[in-house]
Amino acid sequence: MLRRISTYRLRLLQDPVLALGLVLLALFVWLIALPIVMILQDAFTSQPGDGAKTRAADGAMTSYYITRALASRMSGIIFFAPLWNTLVVAVSAAGMALMIGAGLAWMLVRSDLPMRGWFSVALLIPYMLPVWTFALAWVTLFKNTTQGGQPGWMQALGAETPDWLAYGMVPTIIILTLHYIPFAILIIGGALRRVDGQLEEAAQMLGARRWAILWRVTVPVMRPAVLSAGLLMFADAIGEFSVPYILGLPVQFETLSVSLFRAISTQQNGMAAVYATVVLLIGVITLGIDTWMLREVHRFATIGGKGTTSRTSPLRGARWLLFGAVALLFVVSVILPLATLILSTLMEIPGRFSPDNFTLDYWIGRSLPTVAMTSGILLAPEFWHAAWNSLRIAGMAALAAGCLGLLVGYVVARSPWRWLAVSLRGVTFLPYLVPGIAFAAAILMLFAVPRGPVPALYGTPWILLLALVADQMPFSSRVGISAMAQLGSDIEDAARMMGAGMLHRMRAIILPILNGALATAVLLSFISGIKGVSLFILLAVPSTDVLTTFSLRLVDYGYAQAANAVVLVISMLALLGSFAIHRLAGPVFAQGWGR
Repeated sequence: MLRRISTYRLRLLQDPVLALGLVLLALFVWLIALPIVMILQDAFTSQPGDGAKTRAADGAMTSYYITRALASRMSGIIFFAPLWNTLVVAVSAAGMALMIGAGLAWMLVRSDLPMRGWFSVALLIPYMLPVWTFALAWVTLFKNTTQGGQPGWMQALGAETPDWLAYGMVPTIIILTLHYIPFAILIIGGALRRVDGQLEEAAQMLGARRWAILWRVTVPVMRPAVLSAGLLMFADAIGEFSVPYILGLPVQFETLSVSLFRAISTQQNGMAAVYATVVLLIGVITLGIDTWMLREVHRFATIGGKGTTSRTSPLRGARWLLFGAVALLFVVSVILPLATLILSTLMEIPGRFSPDNFTLDYWIGRSLPTVAMTSGILLAPEFWHAAWNSLRIAGMAALAAGCLGLLVGYVVARSPWRWLAVSLRGVTFLPYLVPGIAFAAAILMLFAVPRGPVPALYGTPWILLLALVADQMPFSSRVGISAMAQLGSDIEDAARMMGAGMLHRMRAIILPILNGALATAVLLSFISGIKGVSLFILLAVPSTDVLTTFSLRLVDYGYAQAANAVVLVISMLALLGSFAIHRLAGPVFAQGWGR
């Protein structure tokens, strides 16, 4: 036995890739896998202060929380209603985005639509923007007397908006649909570019009509990509927090993510664990189905060794009509919400367009009549504190996630130990299976109290930094793995034969060659951190406010103009970062690369 241990230690010393891989695996098991296991455990564990309810000692096993959620007199209100709302919103938004996005993808890839090159980038902008941008624009336009404070534009113009249109399920579905349409375009458009147009040409030569070719040739071949896009959008919508939170409060419309947030806010940790577990299970099942479907993709393979051709279908008489429809979608999904937010920050009284009503007070004003914020955001110390936290935390986390992702890719590509490569790929992908609000709850439960040598981190920037690094590993690790898979080992083998150590090879060979991939991973993580809400809403406190939580706090105060101004700053940062990726990644970004 001692001899085997000595041999293993000798291998660790001789193979630095193995040592690096084990260190990374231990880090991600602690940072990713352990919090997920803990939140599953807490759903069946009596929480401190609940002993009278659970009739069990603190930390003892109990079925109280599961029974309360599934089989109590309150189950319909506290669990099944939010579950139903979540499923209806997710299915409706994913289904509508899939239908619209598939049609747009076909027009952008396979038709002679005017300006399709410009639209292929412009229509992706809604996915670059924070999703609650649309929610705040919607409230600005359609807010009614149900919610106090300043009126919405429609109300100011004399048109009272009904509750079903102003708040709740309908606007939530519409907004998420607009947000997910670009994602459907990315996935389906990228797959369409890889489908050989010779299949459609052969069907046309055999006398098939255009619609018959579409439904009997193109659609069956595209089925895996279409279903995958739908499942991924559904899984993301399950954990969406900001839109139902902003639009649901006035009419008591709750989804599972909002119920989870309320449970954490009221210190009902056991029920929070139940909500998080259910959201997690739905996400895992959905993405598990997607993974199984990807294994079946070879049944639909159409790319051979002879190359492929792209077939363009003329739109004929419908060409300009469809151009108008696509242009209208761009106006509704990009121009209208951004213009609404911009104008709202310049209006003292919402919806009144007279020149004397326009002001810069919400940007640079002083001595405003509001209680919690008496100056414009650019003069408010709270804004700059949140901005500094956002840039600092998102920047550090992005750099760390990018570097760790490259290291994971290096170990996966170079390690002779298959189990180590498979384990690293699996554990770094786990956060993708867990909706952000549930993963934030898991991180909170891990770091809320001291554990061994690690002190309690809640209330410090460190918990936000660690959570963001863990949350971004699915993307940064995939970028690193993909980049390393394209880099042969010949150059590195030659350097090793010349006596260069692993650190020297990384610094002199790997980083210079893969600096583009590293920059892409860092930028992706930075954009996600800047505009993320679900991960921070449970973990940030006033002293660690970031721009996203600061804007939601202004929404809670009823300061719509200030909140909209903060969201515009976030949107600008996200757009700049997204276009930087587009310049860095070239046309790949517009052809389906990314999430």
